[in-house]
Amino acid sequence: MSHAALTAKHRPQTFAQVAGQETVKAILSRASLEQRVAPAYLFSGTRGVGKTTLARIFAKALNCRSAPAGEPCNSCDQCRAITVGSAVDVVEIDGASNRGIDDVRRLKEVVGYAPMEGGYKIFIIDEAHMLSREAFNALLKTLEEPPARVTFIMATTEPHKFPATIISRCQHFVFKPLPESGLIAHLSQVLNSEGIAFDESALRLIARRGAGSVRDSMSLLGQVLALGEGRLTEASARSVLGLAGQEAFIALLQAVKSGDSMGLSALLRDMLEQGLDMGFFLRELASLWRALFMLRQSGERALGVIDLPENEARRYLEMSHDFSLQHIHACWQMTLEGQRRVLTSLEPALALELLLLNIGMLPQLLSLENLSAMNRKASGPPSASGASGGSLAGGQTSGAGDDTMRGVGMREAEAQTPGVEGNTPDSTVAAEETVPESISEAVQAQPSGSESIAHVPSEPDWDSIFTLCEAKSAPPWFVSLLKRLNARWEHGTLCLEASDAFTLDRLHEPQIRARLEETLADWCGAIPAFTLVAQKALVKSRDDLKAEVVQHPLVREVQENFGGYIIDYGQLR
Repeated sequence: MSHAALTAKHRPQTFAQVAGQETVKAILSRASLEQRVAPAYLFSGTRGVGKTTLARIFAKALNCRSAPAGEPCNSCDQCRAITVGSAVDVVEIDGASNRGIDDVRRLKEVVGYAPMEGGYKIFIIDEAHMLSREAFNALLKTLEEPPARVTFIMATTEPHKFPATIISRCQHFVFKPLPESGLIAHLSQVLNSEGIAFDESALRLIARRGAGSVRDSMSLLGQVLALGEGRLTEASARSVLGLAGQEAFIALLQAVKSGDSMGLSALLRDMLEQGLDMGFFLRELASLWRALFMLRQSGERALGVIDLPENEARRYLEMSHDFSLQHIHACWQMTLEGQRRVLTSLEPALALELLLLNIGMLPQLLSLENLSAMNRKASGPPSASGASGGSLAGGQTSGAGDDTMRGVGMREAEAQTPGVEGNTPDSTVAAEETVPESISEAVQAQPSGSESIAHVPSEPDWDSIFTLCEAKSAPPWFVSLLKRLNARWEHGTLCLEASDAFTLDRLHEPQIRARLEETLADWCGAIPAFTLVAQKALVKSRDDLKAEVVQHPLVREVQENFGGYIIDYGQLR
């Protein structure tokens, strides 16, 4: 039996037989039963989800000899004529072949005639988005006020190409792709009616490859059945459709775990020689990383969430512990982002091989956390001035210079600052701050109530303030700010020099300055006279900034590991 015959033989003939689309079926059935028919309908959705099929069933229900009825009888002369496509009152038009204004004008002439045999004259326009703009304009008045007992049903896969004036004159129903479980149930019913034994795993593969389309799934089923075996097996489905098996994915995970580049290349070559469908392989690979992520994060609780047989799911559960959660997440993201690049590449096989090699080499790439730690250790406190928008060419691109160091410092401080999730300070401070335009200018702190300021005769050591903060359980974000200050006494005045603009800006916040005054009062016995100033070293020449970019540890690391080189310094300030 050919797949075309299989599809035609099992085409639904009643609303109840249509797989999915429960809401649309209920509305159309009720409209037929109560004879509340709209002048025009628009059915939109992906291919093979039942748009034309439901249009024909609706036409049969309206013209059935037993009408009004919620279902066609499929036994009267009208139902049989519509089924075979010979009914004079049901006209099916291909929008791609009859898209011009002359075709629509001829259609308008036919619309004026009353139904000859049935209760309604019905025009089904398939691929209606192919009509020209002039043809759509010619249809406007007819769709809004057609003659009595006339209705239009337009089916399309691209509703966005319809003029808004047309859509506003139609009842628009969006057909949803069928879920995998619905496709499996439909295919099972077909095979049971044909008396063909099958493996459920084979149907799962076909349904997944069908991607929500009943027609595509039926075509794939017929293609596999054409192999002529007595039973539909998973092996035959994979052989005919060019799909990678579970063992291939297990081997791929093992190669990724061990970083075996040669093994990944050999595995891909073997799959390509067997006729691998790269598009479906990438979809399966993305689903695999999702399953591993859920299993790695939630353990056995995720078994009911992922759509895999229990034995496969438990095998992947064991393998998920071989990878870190961050590694799985990165692989998942790289696979999703690489799908379009692979499928649109002039060399898709090489693009797919590169994607797999990149995934396999992930553990060997630079650790950003380690680089940040190395950067802070090598460079000390971050500077508020530096390279903005520096670019590197090579295997990776990265901004570099003092802005990179400042960014790291600012993110550290923000992670410990009020308003960031995970901290419970006494007061809330806005996360976004505006850096002053001139940060080299000294700014005098003006605490309220100047009479409380005291000149402290004894000048305590700055390091002792951290012992006080520890004893009073000061918030970590506040201690971090204090550690970014260089303190010195000048003629009884405490000069607090900020190492970066971020710290200086934070200390000028009213709530943070109030906490600073309170801490200084506890430290000295009274609030001392103090000033907040910017570090003079923050203002550097362009040549100094360029030199810092070149010698920056992050830049040197990228150059040595990836062969990167500086192509632009961006804006240095």
